[in-house]
Amino acid sequence: MNLSTEPQPEKEATNLRERLGTWVESDNVQRFIIILITLNAATIGMETSPYLVQHYGFALHIVDKMILGVFVIEIGIKLFASHWRFFTNGWNIFDFLIVTIALLPTSGGLSILRVLRILRVLRLISMVPQLRFIIDALLSAIPGISSIFGLLSVLYYVFAVMATNLFGDTFPEWFGTIGRSMYTLFQIMTLESWSMGIARPVMESFPHAWLFFVPFILVSTFTMLNLFVAIIVDTMQALHGREREKARQAMQDAAHKDAETIETDIQKLRKEVQELKILMMQNYTKKPDQENG
Repeated sequence: MNLSTEPQPEKEATNLRERLGTWVESDNVQRFIIILITLNAATIGMETSPYLVQHYGFALHIVDKMILGVFVIEIGIKLFASHWRFFTNGWNIFDFLIVTIALLPTSGGLSILRVLRILRVLRLISMVPQLRFIIDALLSAIPGISSIFGLLSVLYYVFAVMATNLFGDTFPEWFGTIGRSMYTLFQIMTLESWSMGIARPVMESFPHAWLFFVPFILVSTFTMLNLFVAIIVDTMQALHGREREKARQAMQDAAHKDAETIETDIQKLRKEVQELKILMMQNYTKKPDQENG
């Protein structure tokens, strides 16, 4: 008699989903998907060559469609195995959107979407744990980076207003408006041709202009950008600490479970030994009675 309250077909479907979910998340399958993503990136890059398209275009197209088909099957299996829980994982949503974009028609007015096929390469981020860790660190650092960005924006605005008032009349193409001044200051911050291209020509008309450019570079480049790096590094160290704490907690839990198992086994052994002692005592007392009888 089957005492299970769950209908047999539903139970079999649940078992099938669990097996498929375990299989698609296994290391071998994930390595295979990573290889396909890398191969797909190579084929998409090869399609930018007119020579390769002319001689091997059909083969590249077939390989591209086959790889896309594997991605669709993978996402379908995950959806079947997880149901609505699939969309509770941000990386699953990321993969789903990329594969969905790849399925959009690339002809007619939507031909521009063909360029977006290269986004499949971004699936490496969700497949490789090390890359996921870096992205998680960047996302966790967003609050701190936002504060630094706000401060940097204020400094940019202050220096842009100063530059417009100081150099706008003489160099309107660089500092004629606040917008132009901010763009020029951004170029200076990147240290791209800032000296010979901007600073020295300005200093020919304003000899003391270095008193403006040097502090700006020190504040914007060597201070603010280093703060960006410091926040990201600090966040990564914090995440590493959390991972180590989780690993340590998992080891402690495993050790605690092992200790409980050992204690239970010891208790069972003690009980069995006690029962054996009782049986031996009973046999020992029965033998003299039989001999006397």
